[in-house]
Amino acid sequence: MTARSGFRVALVSLLWLASLGAGPGARAGEDRDAALWRSLNLIRPDRRVQAPSFTLPDLAGRQVRLEDLRGRVVMLYFWATW
Repeated sequence: MTARSGFRVALVSLLWLASLGAGPGARAGEDRDAALWRSLNLIRPDRRVQAPSFTLPDLAGRQVRLEDLRGRVVMLYFWATW
């Protein structure tokens, strides 16, 4: 994949994501954020709740605290086997 085609894929992906909240599912007077939550069948919490403190190793084995990442986007990936 060339840099140019990679840019096109990223641009199309961003435009598609941006259109999710303003699609035909948006109700009159409903903002885009609320429409997106509703379209994904998610319930917006009434108030923000602070995440509990935890420390985990990164891929290099160094310990990373959640507090060290304040102000940054953090994606947690959970899985389970039953």
